[in-house]
Amino acid sequence: MTKLFFTGAQYPPASEIERIAKYYRGKTIFNGKQAEIYDRAADLLKGTPHEPQLKTLFIAVNLIDVLLTKPADLMVSEPPTFESGSAGNSTEQARLNEIVEENDLTQTIHEAVIGAGYRGDSFLKTYYAARADVSETAELAGEYEGITLPDAEPEPIIEAVDAAIVFPELSRGSRKKFSAVNIAWIEWVEERTGALESALTRSKTREVPYLNVERHVPGYIVYERYAATESGVINDYGYPVMTFLLGERVATGRDSDIEATGLPQLLVHHIPYKTTDDDWRGISGVEKVESVLAAINDRLVQIDYILWKHADPIAYGPDIDAEDNGGVRWGGKYIPVTKDDTTPGYMTWEGQLEAAFKELDVLLGILYQMSETPQWLFGTTLSSDKGGSGTSHTDGGAIKARFMPILTKVTRIRNHVDRAVRDALWTAMQLENVANDGVEGFEKYDAVYPKITWHDGVPRDDKAEAEVYNIRTGGLATIDVKSAIKRLDGLDDTQADEIMTRIEDDTTRVNGTVDSTVLSV
Repeated sequence: MTKLFFTGAQYPPASEIERIAKYYRGKTIFNGKQAEIYDRAADLLKGTPHEPQLKTLFIAVNLIDVLLTKPADLMVSEPPTFESGSAGNSTEQARLNEIVEENDLTQTIHEAVIGAGYRGDSFLKTYYAARADVSETAELAGEYEGITLPDAEPEPIIEAVDAAIVFPELSRGSRKKFSAVNIAWIEWVEERTGALESALTRSKTREVPYLNVERHVPGYIVYERYAATESGVINDYGYPVMTFLLGERVATGRDSDIEATGLPQLLVHHIPYKTTDDDWRGISGVEKVESVLAAINDRLVQIDYILWKHADPIAYGPDIDAEDNGGVRWGGKYIPVTKDDTTPGYMTWEGQLEAAFKELDVLLGILYQMSETPQWLFGTTLSSDKGGSGTSHTDGGAIKARFMPILTKVTRIRNHVDRAVRDALWTAMQLENVANDGVEGFEKYDAVYPKITWHDGVPRDDKAEAEVYNIRTGGLATIDVKSAIKRLDGLDDTQADEIMTRIEDDTTRVNGTVDSTVLSV
């Protein structure tokens, strides 16, 4: 048995500390709060007279934000369509459309891709419950009369789970397959202190940590809760991670600590950013470019420091009285010279600005290359020549060829997203049928494994494509009206059916008017 959490165990487990530290470090960099950047810049100019002023020169350009957001934009900027394989008016397709709509799945996918970008992993959880949280209303109902709980009907829910609190257990002999998945997090509870502790701390309450565990195994979910004590902070992997020692198991407060799911698969679905065949953990878009990002910020700090020095140069000229400068006012220091000396002027500091800018240019190019993202994709470039502006190609094929690096990256990410989202939707449909088995008024349907049609987000030359289709088919239709409406307008089957009905009504009305006119003549 590979159970991770029990009395005497550590949270997080020692084997997971590095992964969690990577998550938090990646998020810090994504948010543009790189604390290590100032330390590197301080080392760069340590010992100079202007070292105290480095705090005002601290720069953090958050390039990684846009680099990780762009793949998510391309993936769902044109919303994907979800197909059950059944007719558009079937119960299966209708329920699939509703589950997608009610869970705002397109936005969930966008956020999960960005999260996986700076962590390396994202997770989706599927369950069947009421979406509204009425816990606060329930507390009020216990205090005040006349308050009743609102009706909150259960429904299939697909939501993201913070990857830092997800702890998979691997199947024996496998590095990729999960036998169980734990969702475990620390909850701080305010408790009253004893008389002695209250006198010593001058506080009547204290916050006590408890570990909540939601262990998913095939067919069941097991809920556990443990008392915990702080065990220290581990800072071996670039970010401090607080650890806890688990004490005795305590009551969860639930009616039952074991919940049957009725399904053979797990209800937690993994979305890695990039993977290899020897580890389940994903590789983020941050960890490979951390050193490049730090070097870019170092160079920007140095360039800013040089320019700041140029703004206040040292002057030199004739020797003048310190009390009376002859009406001449100087912004910086002044070095007096005699009439036989060099003509008055300013002392400027070269500072190798040109070399610094060239190195910055190279570093930016390396960053974009490692991120598989052309600079012009953002509408402009940061350096003199990084592939042009991207606007010189108007043919659809040429545009797609220019997008090839980022499209390849998006396709790789999408392969992982596609599998996890389809698993989540299939599981949601199964849960709905299991939970409503025998419920009066519920129409049972077959849970189907859906198909997702993705769009690459690249501008298409629809006219050119239509002309090619027309030539290849000899003028025959290559798409039905309903599919055309769905793809062009990003609609589901129900919405497309409604538009088609209106089109038929318009056609009938127009034809009827024409017929009556002809008859009257």
